[in-house]
Parts: sequence; structure tokens; C-alpha cells
Amino acid sequence: MDPQQQGAGATQAQPRPQPGDSSAILAVFLTFIAIVSLILIPSSSSVKSSLAILHQIPEGHVGVYWRGGALLETITHPGFHLKLPLITHYEPVQVTLQTDQVTDIPCGTKGGVMINFEKIEVVNRLRKEYVYETLRDYGVQYDKTWIYDKIHHEINQFCSSHSLQQVYIDVFDQIDEKMKDALQVDCTRYAPGIEIISVRVTKPTIPDRIRRNFEQMEEERTRKVAEKEAETSKKMAISEAEKNANVSKILMEQKLMEKDSARKQEEIDNQMYLARQRGLADADFYRVLKEAEANKLMLTPEYLELKFIEAIADNTKIFFGEKVPSMILDQRLLGNFLQEISRNTSMKGSAYA
Repeated sequence: MDPQQQGAGATQAQPRPQPGDSSAILAVFLTFIAIVSLILIPSSSSVKSSLAILHQIPEGHVGVYWRGGALLETITHPGFHLKLPLITHYEPVQVTLQTDQVTDIPCGTKGGVMINFEKIEVVNRLRKEYVYETLRDYGVQYDKTWIYDKIHHEINQFCSSHSLQQVYIDVFDQIDEKMKDALQVDCTRYAPGIEIISVRVTKPTIPDRIRRNFEQMEEERTRKVAEKEAETSKKMAISEAEKNANVSKILMEQKLMEKDSARKQEEIDNQMYLARQRGLADADFYRVLKEAEANKLMLTPEYLELKFIEAIADNTKIFFGEKVPSMILDQRLLGNFLQEISRNTSMKGSAYA
């Protein structure tokens, strides 16, 4: 047998693929494509919501499910979960803080002026334990009913009962709290799972002509406030200066009073000292005066002569003569003494006679 016949025989010996094998391979391939497509379809796609078997619930959300259009009570937490494709539909619902922006809210004031609030932000949260009741009663778009539409209603109610001056200036700082309270009251009554955290209202847009008038009024008010603050500062400075002057005056008067009290005390001390010294001087004068009077009464010529005699009697020697240079005598006393001796001698002589 030649090589060509051998090659032809070998080719004929190989088995031919059967029609059933091709169908199996195609089925496996299509199944693989279907599984990959189901897994890789984006989570936001509505197709995956109905067709996907494996789905993911992001953090801060819970999963809610519908089967045949009926809301199930099943609530799943963040993570991967399984569901029946085509039969069960799911939606992730946020249960953390979220901010809803309500834009372009026209309203008419009490005076008939049309104004527009460009943006109002509402910070709210859906409580996890009320997810089923809230979605059962108001659907996935529950915030449209109780936040978006409610904000439009409350803003129009507020504007219709206030003038432009009040809405734009006087009570504008109160709108946030009024809107928050109004939303929370109705949510607490009809949808208790919705919690209103805060409301932020931007300044409304008003007609240009009216806005310019308000700007002029604001400038005038600012100028008056500045003038009033300057006047207040001036009055405070004057009051402070007057207070300091009064304090200085009081301190000076206090010092003067202290000096005057010290002077008066010194005068009193001096008067007391003078009175005491005068009393002592008067006492010395009285004593000396009395001593002089006593001496005057006591120092009579007779007493002096007696003292003279006693003094002479104490001497052992007595010199008599016309000149006694070493002895100084009182001539009167000596004369009286000599006269007394002469008188006594005469009396003795007469007696003898």
C-alpha cells in the first residue's frame, strides 16, 4: 500500500463529531455567558434587579424585596444575598443621614409679590425599624411625598401669611426652624419612620427693583447701626471717664479727710499736751508761790537774826573791829544784834541799879 493510501486510510479512521455533542457545548457556553452577564450587570440596572441571583446591599442601606409586585417583610443587611431571578425584585434603601435638595420653589407673599426659593436642603433619615411600614404606605419615593411636596406646601403657606419685608428680612432667620417643625409634625403623625434633622433655606430671589430698595434700606440700617455703635462707644467712654473722675475725686476726698482727721487728732493731742503742761506749770507756780508766801511769813527780821546768831554761835572765833576785810557781814543784822546786846546790857544795868 502506498503512502497516499495509508494517509487516506488514517483520515477516514478518525471519529466524526456527533450532533448531540455540539448542542451540549453550545448549551454550556450560553449558560456561562448568562451567568457572567447576570453577575457583571451594574447594580443600578433594573434588569439585574429582576434577573440577578446574587446581589449586593451597600453599607448604610438595607435591602427590601417585592415578589409579584407585593412588598415582602424580609429586610436584609449590607452584604451579598441571593434571590429568585425574574420573580423577586429588590431595592437598596438608605437608612443613614441623607440630604434632599428641593429646588425652584415659587411662592407669593401676603402683598402679592412673587418670589422664588432657589434651594432648600432637608437633612433627614429613615429609621431602620420603620422601613417596611414606610415603603408599604408610601413606596420607595416616600421622600417625594413627605419632603419635596411638603416643602412646596409649607413654603407657600408661610409666604402667604407674611409680607415681603418679613419673609426677606424680619423673620427669615426663623424659616429654618418653622419648616423643620412643620415637616416633623406631619411625619411624626403619618410617617413616624422619617426623622427630620435640619432644614437649610437659602435667601429667596426677589424682583430687581425691590431688591435694590432692600439693599438701600440695608445700607441705611447698617449706617445707622454703625452710628449708634459709635454713639454707644462714645457714651461708654464718657461714662468710663466720669467714673474714673468720680473715683479719683472720692479717693482725693478720702485722702483729704484722712489728712484733716490726722490734723484734728494732732491738734487734740497738742491741746492735751498744752493743758497737761499748763497744769504742771500752774502747779509749780502755785507751789513756788506758796513757798514764797511761806518764806515771806517765816523770814522775819527776828527769824533772820536768830538764824544769824545761830550761825555765829557755831563759829569758834569772832572778830570785832572797824575793819574786818576777811569777813562780810550784813550791817543791818549786825546792827540789830549789837543793839539787842546793848539793850540787854542796859536792862541788866538798870536792874542792878
